[in-house]
Amino acid sequence: MTVKRRDGTSRPAPVAAPVAEPEASGQGKSAPGTQENRLSRGRLIVALDALLSKRNVTLAARDLGLQTSALSRLLAQMREEFGDPLFIRSGRGLVPTPFAEALRPRVQALARGIDALFEPTVERPAPDETFDPRWNVPTGIDAPPLQVRPAGLLDGQPSPAQIDAKLERIAPDAPAQDRLARHIGVLGVAGGGHGRPLTAEEAEEAMAIVLAGEADPVQVGALLGMMRMRGSTAPELAGMVRAMRAHVAAGLGRTIQADIDWPCFTSPNYHNPPWFFHAARLVAQAGHRVLLHGSTGCSAASGRYEFIAPTVGIPVCTNAREIAAALATQRIAYAPLAALSPQIYRLIGLHRLTQTRSAVFEAVHLLKPAKAKTSLLGAAKPTYRELHRDAARILGWKHMAVLGSVRDVAQFSPFRPSSIHRLVNGEAEDLILPACMDEPPPTPRPRGTSLEYWQGVWTGAVRDARAERVIIGTAAFALFALPGATGPAFADALRLAEQLWKARLGQTALAVRIPG
Repeated sequence: MTVKRRDGTSRPAPVAAPVAEPEASGQGKSAPGTQENRLSRGRLIVALDALLSKRNVTLAARDLGLQTSALSRLLAQMREEFGDPLFIRSGRGLVPTPFAEALRPRVQALARGIDALFEPTVERPAPDETFDPRWNVPTGIDAPPLQVRPAGLLDGQPSPAQIDAKLERIAPDAPAQDRLARHIGVLGVAGGGHGRPLTAEEAEEAMAIVLAGEADPVQVGALLGMMRMRGSTAPELAGMVRAMRAHVAAGLGRTIQADIDWPCFTSPNYHNPPWFFHAARLVAQAGHRVLLHGSTGCSAASGRYEFIAPTVGIPVCTNAREIAAALATQRIAYAPLAALSPQIYRLIGLHRLTQTRSAVFEAVHLLKPAKAKTSLLGAAKPTYRELHRDAARILGWKHMAVLGSVRDVAQFSPFRPSSIHRLVNGEAEDLILPACMDEPPPTPRPRGTSLEYWQGVWTGAVRDARAERVIIGTAAFALFALPGATGPAFADALRLAEQLWKARLGQTALAVRIPG
């Protein structure tokens, strides 16, 4: 029996490498077909069945009574043997690849067969049997058979294979709604009824159709709903971002240059004071061009950042000319999403109707409307940190930094350890920064944080040691994320941010940068 690899070659049915370490004599893995290898195959089948069922390494390992690291090693062996990644990380766990989905029926049958070997073939009476065996006679009532609908398909109902073939016949030049229907069908019914994630190219075309206004409302709901239920993958996210960036570039152009891309897409229920605006001003004061862009939903609070930015001297820009001019003269600008792309803005506004975060919420953080050296993101969930970074690598980004202790916007808290998940020259790098300082006692302030209080911290009219530490720490994180900075340089970034804070009210900007 052979298994077809993803690269088109064939090989014998999966032969796993032994789980045990090689012998001390230096001999490697046993040759295919040995008893040891046959034993390993059974382990791999049972492990793969658990992963297909749970779609989570930790939960599957718990069911199998294994350490998570041990199951991760078995998964690596499976990937090597099959020549396929088998699972892709998504915001909702592991998503099986089409190849893994095709294996699912055979894997389940084999796993059930192993279990069946250890099931008793004859029911054994309990030792304290109370019924006289002579009572065990069949009923004399002539009951009709179980009533069910006729087996097979309804009249005219196509089989999953026929649906799959129909989707494949939709031509690349078909009408937009037909092409979008094909992608929705792939998510839901292709591959024998199991569905699969979209490729980056499929996701890009699907989102481009939506942004062009050529999708039926039902299709928009079906696409985003099915991606939400399955969990978006990094290729899907990257494809959506490509379509979104092309859509924005059509009106904005691709000539705007910045040093730091700072997305700030937060919920209207986000009640933390936006100290990151003050931190961005410090970074601009150091001579770096900072483009903030975002929104606070489509509710009555949707213009929150548009309102507060001008109160601290940050220009609100709605077109390419204004953004370029602001970055050239003041080295900082805020661009509302509603101006960059009304379509994306309205897609986010669908949250009011569904009360769920769609894949658009994740993709918009990677919008990067200007050509920037690095991007700063905030993502509290581990799956989203990996998802954003993996998508950024697919997009060809060289540098980014995801702050792992906050949600939706990069605002650093220096009072507790923080994880930073970076791309440095295209390579993933994870850092844990210890707490940089003790948390000052809270400063009494009005319930909530009034605009006057928030402005007063910048001007010095209000002294709030904790807020100042957050601003300085956030500015240090942004400076540290610039290309050229390395791990030990965070202390230098923190010292520079301290200097910038002390000099913030001067008329002349400090022309200083992080060394490196």
